[in-house]
Amino acid sequence: MEKSSTNKNSLSGMLMLTLCAFIWGTAFIAQSVGGEYAEPLTFNCARSFSATIFLFCCCLLFDKMAGKPFKVLGTDDPALRRRTIKGGIICGIALTLASFMQQLGIMYTTVGKSGFITALYIVLVPFLSYAIYRTRISLIQCISVLIAAVGMYFICINEGFSINKGDFYTLVCAFCFAAQIIAVDKFITNLDGVRLSLVQFATCTLLNGLLMFIFETPSLTNVLLGWLPIAYAGIMSSGVAYTLQIVGQKHCNPVLACMIMSLESAFALVSGWLLLGQAMSSREITGCVLVFAAIMLAQIPAELLPWSKKQAETI
Repeated sequence: MEKSSTNKNSLSGMLMLTLCAFIWGTAFIAQSVGGEYAEPLTFNCARSFSATIFLFCCCLLFDKMAGKPFKVLGTDDPALRRRTIKGGIICGIALTLASFMQQLGIMYTTVGKSGFITALYIVLVPFLSYAIYRTRISLIQCISVLIAAVGMYFICINEGFSINKGDFYTLVCAFCFAAQIIAVDKFITNLDGVRLSLVQFATCTLLNGLLMFIFETPSLTNVLLGWLPIAYAGIMSSGVAYTLQIVGQKHCNPVLACMIMSLESAFALVSGWLLLGQAMSSREITGCVLVFAAIMLAQIPAELLPWSKKQAETI
């Protein structure tokens, strides 16, 4: 009976993460359509505000279900409260930059290309971790980066050896998302993930709100006209999908979890083709296949590789 329960939990975790990847992948459609109603900073401010309200309600509901008095940060421990606020602000700054570059990039490139270029954060995380914390990089990760670089060449560089500015913005976005993931990893220990995300999106709302009044001309009418893609990107992509990720990873191996969530790039490609009619050239599809292969390869544990087994046998 215990074995059956474990299998059930594993299956439920995989289904949650698959749904999470689907929501993230189709959210590129919402961003592309929403960009027709609102400028990047305005769109991201409305999106982050929706996510903040949703996560606040989740925290309120979770505390009520647990029979506990509601606390915004979930604890009375001063040290944990400070770490939640500090971590949420740092993660929020990185996420603000990433979301802005992604929303700016998707205005000039296709949904499918944006999904695959954004997914490069999975490959970039180990190298940024090495640059910041001197974390060891495996041979398989180095090979993955080389394959991804070739794939990026096919996706972004055309026959005239020029790069689409939307692809460039999205590549910068991938680096910012990688930095955000590293920041989450640094602060998440012993913290409530939903509360950390709440502070993160509250920070995004404040930063985007301040910047949109400086650099853009926000229109409430346009935001209301584009409420559906904004709500989907805010509530579903940021709120629901994030919660599914947290719960799903509790019942799934971390390596398998990353591989499942990387399917967001495939969902983005298919949804862009089916819903927006954004076809891709054979050259771009080849690049997407290479990037996807690099993402999957980067998730293989070192102990499963043939040369690792040979080395262990010689020892």
